[in-house]
Amino acid sequence: MINRRTFLGSAIAAAAAVPGIAQQSPWGSPVLDIHVHFRQGPVTNFDHIEGSGVTKAVLLTPVSSEEQAKAAVEQHPNRFVRFAQMDVRKPDAADVIKKSVKDGAIGIGEIKFHLPLDGPEMRRLYAVAGEMNVPVLVHFQEVDHFNGEGVFSSGFSRLPAILKEYPNTTFIGHADAFWANISADVPQNIAYPTGKVKPGGLTDRMLADYPNLYGDLSANSGRNGLGRDPDFTAGFVARHRNKLLFGSDCSCRDGHGAGQVSQEPLIKGKCVARETLTTLKQSASPEVFRKITWENGIKLLKISV
Repeated sequence: MINRRTFLGSAIAAAAAVPGIAQQSPWGSPVLDIHVHFRQGPVTNFDHIEGSGVTKAVLLTPVSSEEQAKAAVEQHPNRFVRFAQMDVRKPDAADVIKKSVKDGAIGIGEIKFHLPLDGPEMRRLYAVAGEMNVPVLVHFQEVDHFNGEGVFSSGFSRLPAILKEYPNTTFIGHADAFWANISADVPQNIAYPTGKVKPGGLTDRMLADYPNLYGDLSANSGRNGLGRDPDFTAGFVARHRNKLLFGSDCSCRDGHGAGQVSQEPLIKGKCVARETLTTLKQSASPEVFRKITWENGIKLLKISV
């Protein structure tokens, strides 16, 4: 007999090596996109993952759209799983989270509210995520993108204390502050810093020091973090090969850039999934690429393959 850890590791390796899956993917191995916001209407999530060459995707679903997301998962069981999004400021948030997980959600998020990351509402969320044994994906933003937007899950420098306080909760970090802090030099008024990375950044250190923290490479923030200093990126992805997760958070319609609304230079008119995957291919060995784009997410989210 083999123990559960050994069995799971063997299953993941076997799934990643299935020739049919690898041959169907334009990326040379299967790809799990952990950051796809649930869409309704004629332009669907299926169109996007088909166009971008993604094998399977996590639908980040507001509880108001939960039934529609369930239908999408049932229609394409080999292509979709789902997280649950809810307003953590509401007094029944804990009960809503528990119900969604019991109904099939395998994670919580994206959580994006004008709240401090260590406020009572967020602490309640972390506790429930730990209790239900599902990860929570949090948007960390310290700089307005436009006048009056505000910040989200603020107080990034205090995140280490939260990671210590909730060791049984798995956190997936995402967005501007998370990826700006791969560098020890972080401008206070720039959402997407450019140029050389100064070693010793808080995010880099936390990924090394805290087993309950993972990084979601989605959106312009992740793409910018990977692209700003290629020499640093090669070492960063190798160093954190077991802690990084591919995600897109892309607004394009077809997985090729049509309808992309962002004006940021790295992704303007482009599919974020394709841009990020291309950068990863250039920065990582095939083994590390496969870990970041497939194996890490499959293992963390306990997805059957």
